[in-house]
Amino acid sequence: MTTHPLQDALNTVRSLRHSLLEKERFKGWSGPTRMVSGSLALVAAVVLELRWVPETNLAHLAVWGMVFLSAMLLNLGALVYWFLNDRMIQREFSRLRPMMDVIPPLAVGALFTLVLLIRREFDLLFGVWMCMFGLSNLASRYVLPSAVALVGIFYILAGALCLLLPGMSFQQPLAMGLVFCAGEWAGGMILHLDDRRYAAFAREFSTRTPED
Repeated sequence: MTTHPLQDALNTVRSLRHSLLEKERFKGWSGPTRMVSGSLALVAAVVLELRWVPETNLAHLAVWGMVFLSAMLLNLGALVYWFLNDRMIQREFSRLRPMMDVIPPLAVGALFTLVLLIRREFDLLFGVWMCMFGLSNLASRYVLPSAVALVGIFYILAGALCLLLPGMSFQQPLAMGLVFCAGEWAGGMILHLDDRRYAAFAREFSTRTPED
């Protein structure tokens, strides 16, 4: 059966709209995984606050190191799963380019962490880590929902407060746990709600007829 030219034009417009929406949003970062990571930070802070870990900077550093390693593995695992299983991207490595946006702030944060550890300035670590995560969120604002910029600003303000407040100690873990739990849950919910919005649009797009 021959299709009407108007129907062909409408189908073309809808295909382009669907394609543009798909390319605009980087879906390699998982909302639920971010929320799990934030929860891990809060659990670690509570454990440290209950003094189940020796009250030394090195012991606290080991716990936070395990939290960061777990969060990194969870997020990378979600990223790899998305890359291997999302039919839209067809395992094109070019679709991983938005990952590069977060590498510079993370690399600078790692450098500052190393310098502070060498100088044994443990009390500045929380502020540096928060600012590092804030810059990572800001760097992703063009490929993720724009609301992640607010999460980045929250992290940076919290980090500045930790750096400027007198008496802030590395052995006061609740500050770290609460900030990271709030930030990662907020970021995770933003991604999750955006995924639901996109899924709803995709369903509407697939079921709508040219006459609608």
